[in-house]
Amino acid sequence: MAISRELLELLVCPKCREKVRLNENGDGLICDRCRLLYEIRDGIPVMLIGEAKKLS
Repeated sequence: MAISRELLELLVCPKCREKVRLNENGDGLICDRCRLLYEIRDGIPVMLIGEAKKLS
């Protein structure tokens, strides 16, 4: 299930409040400033800092 364009425009990183972008696979949201990946599970973005994965 894809995330809607409208929702994507509203979402920001909960840590720094910068915009997030959809990753290449479409299964996560990336904050370039914090270098974090927020997973999308069953079409729902999990925007919890403790659940985010660090990007290298």
